[in-house]
Amino acid sequence: MTWIAGYLVLGAVAGFFAGLLGVGGGAIMVPVLALMFAAQGFADAQVMHLALGTSMAAIVFSSISSLRAHHRHGAVRWPIVRSIAPGILIGTFLGAQLASLIPTRPLAIFFTVFMSYVALQMLANIKPKPSRQLPGPVGMFLVGSGIGAISALAAIGGGSLSVPFMVWCNVRMHEAIGTSAAIGFPIALAGTAGYLFGGWSATDLPTWSIGYIYLPALAACVMMSMLTAPWGAKVAHRLPVATLKKIFAALILLLLAKMLHGLL
Repeated sequence: MTWIAGYLVLGAVAGFFAGLLGVGGGAIMVPVLALMFAAQGFADAQVMHLALGTSMAAIVFSSISSLRAHHRHGAVRWPIVRSIAPGILIGTFLGAQLASLIPTRPLAIFFTVFMSYVALQMLANIKPKPSRQLPGPVGMFLVGSGIGAISALAAIGGGSLSVPFMVWCNVRMHEAIGTSAAIGFPIALAGTAGYLFGGWSATDLPTWSIGYIYLPALAACVMMSMLTAPWGAKVAHRLPVATLKKIFAALILLLLAKMLHGLL
């Protein structure tokens, strides 16, 4: 019951920040789940994969709640979602299959390096050229494939990549966050399928696991994240852009440092 309570708290926090920042919540769930699974004595070789797979499955539900809230605020640019979704689906599924073949420590290092880059980019607050626009259909497909593949490897909803990309192309920050919440849904679907099949024949998995998805943690996280994601989305539309970026970067760097300390 202690662990279930921990999962409930984690789900509440991840759901709030999923709505606030459009990041799906994986950036928060992965490092915390990895620490909790290791503390429960799960096999070292499977800890990171279980954290990634469970996080990706939880994002399926939190992204639905988050995108509905942002859509009510008129912040989702659906033409962008439609143009980037095909590449997202292909890249995410292939990335999840690749992740199942990589050992825990290299996977943790990749997650840390990538997310640190994203956080520092946000802190730097780099301004795009005023003339820069979103690419055409082919460019959006390639960008979507890259976002999907990296999102699957790091088990994030894509917001850590899609938000900076859209802001770089002069999409307003609040619209980038809302659109990213919608993009997170196809990423989560394809990524969950990839981790499910990738871990189907894995050994040393804990009881109540399906592939690399640990069901008790998934159920508890989803229950709370569905409740708190709309609250986070509501707060997002009341905060200035600079504040959103600083919250995002600080939270990511803090969790990464804690995860590395625990795993390495």
